[in-house]
Amino acid sequence: MIPFMDTAAQKRTPVLTRLLIVVNLAVFAWEVWLAQTGGPRVLVPFIEEHALVPARLLAHLDDGEQWLTLFTHMFLHGGLAHVLGNMWFLWIFGGGVENRLGPFRFLAFYLLAGLGAAALQIIVGPMATVPMLGASGAISGVIGAYLVLFPGAWVWTLVPWIVPIVPVPAVVFLVMWVVLQAFNGIGALASGVDGGIAWWAHAGGFITGIGLVLRAKSAGWVRRK
Repeated sequence: MIPFMDTAAQKRTPVLTRLLIVVNLAVFAWEVWLAQTGGPRVLVPFIEEHALVPARLLAHLDDGEQWLTLFTHMFLHGGLAHVLGNMWFLWIFGGGVENRLGPFRFLAFYLLAGLGAAALQIIVGPMATVPMLGASGAISGVIGAYLVLFPGAWVWTLVPWIVPIVPVPAVVFLVMWVVLQAFNGIGALASGVDGGIAWWAHAGGFITGIGLVLRAKSAGWVRRK
């Protein structure tokens, strides 16, 4: 299912959400430029240096540059479909969450959700040597927060093989998304595949996002509207 728009009201312009989208697209444009000007011999080392590699991080815990990859990996993407898909989900669901948290808290939330995503992926696959990259973990946190903050919202969704676009309750859409991540994550773990999509990062980001937004609500950091 592909979301097109949601019904959650936004009274403020989602400045930070837009800025994150711009930054991610700018980094991807830099990757494309590296690929066109230097080819794989330039692009691959750049990706390997800034992506998160669990086995490498755990083997060099005294190296500050390796710790930095916990953040830099969130802004790298492996292809056009990868970056556009992530940015589309951030555009649909990020604005509402930013509206309730405010831009500065939303930025902190986004980065912490990304760290939570990376942490679970490292726990599940500590010996993985395939570079992990993408904003999917942080955006999974945004989805978790959206589920908590807007349980009554609807999402206009493209449902293949049924009808072009239909309104789907956000709870139904997001729960189905979570079930898919869990199903694929368990399948990847059972098969022992070292690579592909970091399904457990999605789960880690989602769980972290829910925990963070519940903590924010209890602390009175969430706007009512």
